[in-house]
Amino acid sequence: MKEPNWSKCTEEELWEYVAAHLAKHGIDTVLVGGAVVSIYTEGAYRSGDLDFVLLSYLNQRLPEVMAEIGFKVERGRHYKHPECSHLFVEFSSGPPAIGEDHQIKPDARKFAGQTIRIYSPTDCIRDRLASYIHFKARDCFDQAVLVAKKHPFNTRKIKEWCANEGAPEAYDEFLRATKKSSRKA
Repeated sequence: MKEPNWSKCTEEELWEYVAAHLAKHGIDTVLVGGAVVSIYTEGAYRSGDLDFVLLSYLNQRLPEVMAEIGFKVERGRHYKHPECSHLFVEFSSGPPAIGEDHQIKPDARKFAGQTIRIYSPTDCIRDRLASYIHFKARDCFDQAVLVAKKHPFNTRKIKEWCANEGAPEAYDEFLRATKKSSRKA
């Protein structure tokens, strides 16, 4: 597996490389958060970090496995590569959840012979809307709209999720912003 160009790599290139390396060592992850937005918007949004949720129990070998590809623990659960000053990697324990929904089924793709996982466009939108609903983060609402304008998404799932989160008005606002009420995954 070829190393990325550390000084210029995108969130997608770094995700593929790190996730495949971890998977090769039996550490399964799913990419969540702003880096997913960056990938789905082809760099129109840049996150600056990659948030991985560990799908297995917190692995004590994580620092050792990350060190094999040049990453050092910067603080707590943050890892930094000395040649990659523009991005860092963060880990949290699973399972992945979006608001009260803990039944997340991430998309999977093959990279370097390994299966790596990422939130689907629909789950990425819900994740960004969760920050908007619960933390009033307008920038996250805008990120949800960016993803929706580039990828098909499941409107019913987003509508039901917003209602379950107690924010049906967030769905209405999102739908108006995307102007894609008939677009479905």
